[in-house]
Amino acid sequence: MFQTLQAENKLAFMPFVTAGDPDLPRTQRLLQTLANSGADLIELGFPYSDPVADGPVIQASYTRALSQHVSVHDIFSMMEKLDHESLPPIVAMVSYAIIYRFGIGKFVEQASQAGFSGFIVPDLPTNEATELLPVMQKEGLDLIQLLAPTTTHERATSIVENSTGFIYCIAVAGITGVREKVAEELIEQLRWLKTQTKTPLAVGFGISKPEHVQPLREVADGIIVGSALVNYLQQVADKELTFDDALKQIADFTQQMSNAAH
Repeated sequence: MFQTLQAENKLAFMPFVTAGDPDLPRTQRLLQTLANSGADLIELGFPYSDPVADGPVIQASYTRALSQHVSVHDIFSMMEKLDHESLPPIVAMVSYAIIYRFGIGKFVEQASQAGFSGFIVPDLPTNEATELLPVMQKEGLDLIQLLAPTTTHERATSIVENSTGFIYCIAVAGITGVREKVAEELIEQLRWLKTQTKTPLAVGFGISKPEHVQPLREVADGIIVGSALVNYLQQVADKELTFDDALKQIADFTQQMSNAAH
């Protein structure tokens, strides 16, 4: 997917949603809407009660999903029912605590069978990925590592060496959420990373509007949007929107971001 877009001088657009918010049947509809509206890859969050990097919007989304008693088995079952031919690659955003408790080998095998293309594991330091990485590689899954703007060059080099699929570059120090502009420090870091690796670089945390895309065009390969999109599901929870109306707004927003990325 990245190679195809790079050949056309396009960035990848990757929206994030939580599995089970507002429920799993509607998550299925949401995934299809994102695909039909121009998403190049989708991140699907496994709800977790103690996320390490998520801001209030996504934490609330996880809480809504957990109130539905969504389990790992339920998420895998939903994924197996999808028509993957009509969908872009789907990557799990999942805590290592969930993987470890479920059983590393069993989780990876079932995730692969369900149709996931890889994992982003925000609470797994790169130097502790040695147990998970080979199991994932055996199943043909990518382990996507996060790289913060405060990461030293030495540690960044290690993260780059242990990342496949793409590298998740955090746009700001802190938690997920909507921001006003792209920081110059991020641009400098991305320029340096481009000299260190051919692995695609995707930027998330705070990317929320089409005008955030242009400054990243020459230094990144993709953009990731979570909170700005999940906000629409918050409005469903607050009864400010029906789910169908939220889907229409999500489709419009996704198309705008996809157009900007492309």
